[in-house]
Amino acid sequence: MSETSSLESNSTDKIEGKSKRPNPIDKHVGQQLRTRRVSMGLSQEKLGERLGLTFQQVQKYEKGANRIGASRLYEIANVLDVSVQYFFENITLPTEGEPTASGFSEKPTSFDVSEFAGSPDGVELNKAFVEIRDASVRRQVLDLVKAIARSNRS
Repeated sequence: MSETSSLESNSTDKIEGKSKRPNPIDKHVGQQLRTRRVSMGLSQEKLGERLGLTFQQVQKYEKGANRIGASRLYEIANVLDVSVQYFFENITLPTEGEPTASGFSEKPTSFDVSEFAGSPDGVELNKAFVEIRDASVRRQVLDLVKAIARSNRS
């Protein structure tokens, strides 16, 4: 099986020979892929082996540099034990005439939460947080983090 099919093209558009940023949908799908892969403790190499791909191809999917075809997305969903819809959860795109949604603008105007959640620190933080069984302690941790964030802004 080849690494890419005709349906899995490069997802960046070319304008006058210059490469644009990845398509926001492809980028979101890639971030969801990365978040799930990391939360399952899989390396790009291990996921690639399960899919018959190189880790570089997985890397390109995660960055949104290459589009994931429908059949490949279905295969990835099965390997990661999620529905295909999972990859499109929490996606926000601008409608016609609306300003660009946060996280999908040419120049990001705010911190991208989904990108952080898929990072090693984000996964570690989330895993540790959900292990706190006492709801009041979780609330105190959340309040502490919010207070630190507020003091960091000023």
